[in-house]
This record gives sequence, C-alpha cells and structure tokens, in this order.
Amino acid sequence: MDRRELADFLRSRRERITPADVGLPAGPRRRTPGLRREEVAQLAFISTEYYTRLEQARAPRPSREVLAGLSRALRLTDAERDHLHYLAGAPPGPRPGPSREVRQSIVDLLDRLPQAAAIVMSATYEVIAWNALAAALMEDFSALPRRDRNFVRRVFLGPHWEGRRLYGVSDADAFARNSAQRLRATAARYPDDPEVTELVEELLAGSEEFARLWASHDVCAEPTLCKTFQHPLVGPVSVNCDVLDITDRDQQVVIYTAAPGSPSEEALRLLSVIGTQRMDVAR
Repeated sequence: MDRRELADFLRSRRERITPADVGLPAGPRRRTPGLRREEVAQLAFISTEYYTRLEQARAPRPSREVLAGLSRALRLTDAERDHLHYLAGAPPGPRPGPSREVRQSIVDLLDRLPQAAAIVMSATYEVIAWNALAAALMEDFSALPRRDRNFVRRVFLGPHWEGRRLYGVSDADAFARNSAQRLRATAARYPDDPEVTELVEELLAGSEEFARLWASHDVCAEPTLCKTFQHPLVGPVSVNCDVLDITDRDQQVVIYTAAPGSPSEEALRLLSVIGTQRMDVAR
C-alpha cells in the first residue's frame, strides 16, 4: 500500500468534483475546490475521520468495500478505479457490472459518420451513446429515461407501436432470440451486478417468450447483417448492420448503413435533415 500516493490521488479526485456533480448544494463560504472531505465520506458510507486519515496518509489499508464506495463517490473511471485498488495494495477484481463509460474517441467516431446511423450498446443492450441519425431513425434517446433505452427490455416488454416490435425492425423476432442468448452470457460474466439481476428478473416475470428462451440455456447468437426499419415518416429503410466489439469495455458499436444509390440511402439523407423534430407523431 502506497499511503502517500493514495492520499494524493484521493485528494486530486475529490477536488475535481463539484457539489452539483453529485447532487449536493454548493452552499455559502465554500473555500475548498471540489467536495469537502465529509461530503466524500458521506457519499462513500464511511466515517469522516477515516477518510481524513486516508488523505493524510495515516489510515490502515482500506477494504474492498471501502474502495468500492470511494470509486462511486469520486465518480472514478474504470482506469482510475483500477489505479485506486493498486495504490491501496488490493489489485482490482472482475468488474462489478457492465461498463457504461464510452471512450471519447468512440463518441467522436459516431459524430463523424453523418451518413450512417450508429449507436453504442452496453453488455445489457442499453443504448449508452448515439449519433443524430440514429436518433432520427429510431428514437430521440436523450428524451428517454435510462431504463427505456434498453433494447432487450423494449423488444420483450414494449412499447410496441401499432403492434410492431422495436421500431418495426424486420428482424425483431430474431433480435429477441439473440438478445436473450447474449444476456444469459452477460449474466454469467457479471453474477453479482444488481442491475443485470434485476433486468433478468423483470424480463422473466413480464415475458413468457423471454422465459422460454431463457430456459433453453442457449448462449450463441447469430449476427444479423441486414434489416429494415419501418419508419413513420419515410417508410421502410433497409440497412446493413455492422457490429464492432469494444472488448475492454464489453460494449458494441452498431453501425447502420444503406446501399449507395438505394431508396434507403435517400431516406437516411432525408432523416438527417428532419432529425427528431417530428418524432412525436403517431406511429
């Protein structure tokens, strides 16, 4: 355990976070940059005295539970979490749950694909990043609460506009089957993650189809290379579907492109102009 480096690292992470970042009022006479020590301790569910001793390089080695609490309180990235564990002399174990942190280079990549609709999905099929054309083709994800951005929840539990599953996509039934298989593999990788457990339990309780697929114990999903979206404004949009794995984050970049010169390419161009401004029409 490197007490001095650990103390300096904790202090530097604390000073970069504002009270607003963690939902706390700034209050008057705040002299210290970032959070106060007692605020970090409160967020990490540890005593202020113990946290103060950590920053003073006088505390005993923190437990993994304390390190997990500090990682949450200080909004550490995956790399920073690992660094915290190494400084504390407790090498990091497996990730507690699927990563939702998208590298900035991937976000920039999505924005540099103006003629392609592109999203990033977590290991649980949550849409965690997207570009403007993806929002126009499917839905304005920024207007949805986080739980409603999950494709596997949506395909099994709805809503199903006009009886069509998952934006009327042509391979909805195959997607449902494949997503159940991949989710089983995800649950095996993250057995202690409460969000994964909650999602599986919700799907088992709410969908007989999911329960049947889950009971099969299949974990091999076949990729779908082409699919057609039934869009409420421009009609059918047929696209090629390419998936790029981000292995260190357990995420996938999904890119939808239309064949050059096809009606679907013209439809995507039109959607890039329309955007999400008329996505509230009845579907």
